[in-house]
Amino acid sequence: MRSGDYPKRKERKRSIGAGRHFNLDVKNRFLMLLVYGRLYITYTLAGFLFDLDQSNICRDMQKIESLFRSCVPIPQKMYKITKRLHTPEEVEKYFPGFLSFIDCTEHQIPRPENKTRRNAHYLGKKKRHTVKIQIMVNNQGIIIHKIGHKKGKRHDYDIYKNNPSVTPNQVVNVFDLGYLGVEKDFPGQKSSMPNKKKPNAQLSKDKK
Repeated sequence: MRSGDYPKRKERKRSIGAGRHFNLDVKNRFLMLLVYGRLYITYTLAGFLFDLDQSNICRDMQKIESLFRSCVPIPQKMYKITKRLHTPEEVEKYFPGFLSFIDCTEHQIPRPENKTRRNAHYLGKKKRHTVKIQIMVNNQGIIIHKIGHKKGKRHDYDIYKNNPSVTPNQVVNVFDLGYLGVEKDFPGQKSSMPNKKKPNAQLSKDKK
């Protein structure tokens, strides 16, 4: 039977309350979006806090995000697509002062049940299980680039070496001392590192 041979059905509408139901009421869904927007936590942690699967977290927030934005200002993308910068003026618009700042931030996650995952995500410095996210911001604090979360035990520079952020030639990338070696490993980019004080020595005014 061809598609055109099927008998036509009368127009019908779902009754009120039909369809898939959310596990959280509207109040708690708004609270979940507030927590995510303010703390920028992972879906894993949000799922733990609100007793939901990660896929449900994503789906629930997408359903109400547009409504929420009309009431409360929350962080959003300045541009939905990646834009190639051609002129110095365009570069300075995204990178005022031609500076970018790159670092990793840690987010705590629930203690993994699997021993291998526990060891991979345990960050001794923080004494907790975490994931790391590498971000790049300009000098106004606006996030220009970020990568997906990595295991918390990995060193910041190890993450950067495998996921280097590409910036225009005019931009100087500023790192902390956790990225020692970046100037040698990436000679083609402009990098700036703080001067490390040597034992029993003082930094000059210029280096300070």
